[in-house]
Amino acid sequence: MFIFPTIDLVATGKNIVRLREESGLSVRNLQEIFGFATPQAIYKWQHGTAMPTIDNLIVLSAVFQVSMDEIIIVENNTQISA
Repeated sequence: MFIFPTIDLVATGKNIVRLREESGLSVRNLQEIFGFATPQAIYKWQHGTAMPTIDNLIVLSAVFQVSMDEIIIVENNTQISA
């Protein structure tokens, strides 16, 4: 039995909301930073229905001035039998 870490999408989304608010940014501000035509991707990140891509995580970490590890919430509870 192996235990692998998994990303908690909902907790990560809540973390993105918290970091955005602590940075004094709105969803619209992030939309402009990323150059997105609509804010849908950001809302998906915040609701935990999608994860930012690696390049978007790098931008978020720079904008929020935190490491990517401080954005992503990891759980160590996924068990897989070999």
